[in-house]
Amino acid sequence: MNLLLKNATLLESQNPFHKQQVDIEITDGIISKIGKNLTIKEGFEVIEKENLHISQGWLDTSVVFGEPGFETTETIENGLKVAAKSGFTSVFLHSNTHPAIDNQAVIQFVKSKAQNSISNLHVVGCLTKNSEGTDLAELFDMKNADVVAFGDYKKSMSNANLLKIAFQYVANFNGILFVQPMNKDLKGKGFVNEGEVSTKLGLKGIPAMAEEIEIERNIAVLEYTNGKLHIPTITTKNSVDLIAKAQAKGLQITCGVSVNNLVLTDEELVDFNSNTKIYPPLRTETDRKALIEGILNNVISVITSDHCPINIEQKQLEYDLADYGSIGLESAFGALQTVLPTEVIVAKFTATKSYFNIENNTITEGNKAELTLFNPNEEWIFNKENILSFSKNSIMLGKKMKGKVYGIINNSNILLNE
Repeated sequence: MNLLLKNATLLESQNPFHKQQVDIEITDGIISKIGKNLTIKEGFEVIEKENLHISQGWLDTSVVFGEPGFETTETIENGLKVAAKSGFTSVFLHSNTHPAIDNQAVIQFVKSKAQNSISNLHVVGCLTKNSEGTDLAELFDMKNADVVAFGDYKKSMSNANLLKIAFQYVANFNGILFVQPMNKDLKGKGFVNEGEVSTKLGLKGIPAMAEEIEIERNIAVLEYTNGKLHIPTITTKNSVDLIAKAQAKGLQITCGVSVNNLVLTDEELVDFNSNTKIYPPLRTETDRKALIEGILNNVISVITSDHCPINIEQKQLEYDLADYGSIGLESAFGALQTVLPTEVIVAKFTATKSYFNIENNTITEGNKAELTLFNPNEEWIFNKENILSFSKNSIMLGKKMKGKVYGIINNSNILLNE
């Protein structure tokens, strides 16, 4: 693959060409030259796009695809193609599968399905067997299969002692635990944010403290064990404050937030559209603003699309019976650009690769070309024709977007949107 990117604005804060318009020559998948007005060599394909911007390839730390077991919702092959066209050169695949991704055999199967993909697939192995929260899964065996972390997708760890043991066990190989905070007793039968909107609509609510109390407990266990904790998605103002205090104490705790919670609030529930039923739920405008602030002051280290495909049969039900989840890869960048600066978004999609021991290919001559190509200024409306996933359960349908992804360059290949 020999390419020449013409007149591309480079966004990489530590790069001497940051915010400058440059040409980038790529030879056999390697960045061979960066400069202005580079000569077009014979045999090189020229890529020139309106208002072309480039950055390091983006990482999404929380996606599910369904395969194995639920291929009708999404396959790994198509899911990775969706990720690529959405700007993500790497994704963390979580277990929402049957069988669960809780042993080396399933991990090898999953990785085999991603072998020829342009986007990189990294696996988060289950923390407990079959994600049931009773017994620890084969953690060391999965570590040897190169999982990036361990976690039971969207599930909290109700057994505090098991969580303590898990932290102590994975410390032997510097392992990271993904734990979604939600106190089951306080959650009860709730399925949306508990507050003014849920009361008006007659929907059973999940109080903010169900998340916050669990975070406090998990931080206490973390401090006792000196482990490494990543909270995949937080949703409340107090959660941001609790994590900030833990970070100030020097604890090894990071957290992410869903695009949905940065852009939308529980006011979206008024139409009883089951695509707005996500987990953890949409919260209030006060919480949304606090999450934005948490992004800007770096308490929150990553933003995830929280991509969760659900079949139409599980969504076209009464609101309380519908499954949780929304797809999010295709709309992630465009939605975020309505609430955050481009540079902040790019930083949150790229800055934590090294923390998770993911190869960090900076935009430097001699490095592998792992790039995301995009236009940050184009305005558009997200409609069904923009959905590339098998499942169409998007919370962002009909929403205004700003900025479009052109595609990615990775693994000596290029994939662009038509």
